[in-house]
Amino acid sequence: MTANPLFKKRTSPFILLIAFLLSSTGFAQQTVKASDIMQDIKSGKSISYENVTITGTLDMTFMDEKLNTLPKKRKWYKMGSNSIEEQIENNISFENCVFEDHVYAYFHDEDSGYTFVANFENDVRFSDCTFKGEALFKYSDFESNADFSGSKFDQRTTFKYAEFDTMVSFANTGFKEDAIFKYTEFNEGVSFNNAVFEDDLDIKYMEVKGEFDISNMKVADDIDAKYTSINGKSFSKHLLKNNN
Repeated sequence: MTANPLFKKRTSPFILLIAFLLSSTGFAQQTVKASDIMQDIKSGKSISYENVTITGTLDMTFMDEKLNTLPKKRKWYKMGSNSIEEQIENNISFENCVFEDHVYAYFHDEDSGYTFVANFENDVRFSDCTFKGEALFKYSDFESNADFSGSKFDQRTTFKYAEFDTMVSFANTGFKEDAIFKYTEFNEGVSFNNAVFEDDLDIKYMEVKGEFDISNMKVADDIDAKYTSINGKSFSKHLLKNNN
């Protein structure tokens, strides 16, 4: 049976339209708002994204919604603490994602004087991600598995005073600006295998218990390793021991 040419002409544009709509929908799904992710975190949902771009600041401290409910500066000063902590119980997973704006698990608000911190009770994964804005994890506690391997940090990055309870990987990471791990505690080891630091690396007072893998790690400028402890040894003695 010969197909009706008129039918062909009418269906072809229709098929193309459907294909276009499907591709447009797929494209739209590649971008996710940080505010939507924050809402899912507050709702207790597990967070899992792969191959998406996140727009807007991802503030896991939820500073904005807390500020209006807190006492003014002179009142918290009398109480002796300005730290407001958010306990995140969700599993957090981002693979091969791009963060167009800032990612905050720490923020100090100059106007109010409050410091906001997010702690993570379950698994946290930011693997093969690109942080185009600031990535601040100062004071954060990571109580379960943590993985930052393969990620690129384009702006200011700090893990100062952060504490990791299990082995954590920063293998194959890249830091374009100063990377701060001052006072950071790694209780079961850390890997900086193949990590590249294009500016200074601050590991002053950093404490590592367990594996300390810095094979093929490259630092373009200075390493501040004053008072760093690697399984009870100084950073320089650790290097001497492992190079003999």
